[in-house]
Amino acid sequence: MASNRGQGGIQQLLAAEQEAQRIVNSAKNEKLARLKQAKDEAEKEIAEYRAQLEREFQKKVSDSSGDSGANVKRLEQETDAKIAQLKKESARISDDVVSMLLKYVTTVKN
Repeated sequence: MASNRGQGGIQQLLAAEQEAQRIVNSAKNEKLARLKQAKDEAEKEIAEYRAQLEREFQKKVSDSSGDSGANVKRLEQETDAKIAQLKKESARISDDVVSMLLKYVTTVKN
């Protein structure tokens, strides 16, 4: 009778071990499924964010290139104004620069 009880205890231990293993395997599978779901959700969010950034970029490109003729004209006007300013400034100080250069060239130092 003692051996039957021992056999029953061993059977219970084996059954409990199998049940524990089943629970652990189930938990692992659920964890893997949740990780896969989280990865899929993250990839979806990344794709949406990337699409949003791409739309914003395309909008900026279209805004800036849509009036490229106006931009070119504005840049040409700014450039012409700066050139005129530089010519005016160089004409104003050219006499001083020439006299300074002549002074340094013709002055002899010992």
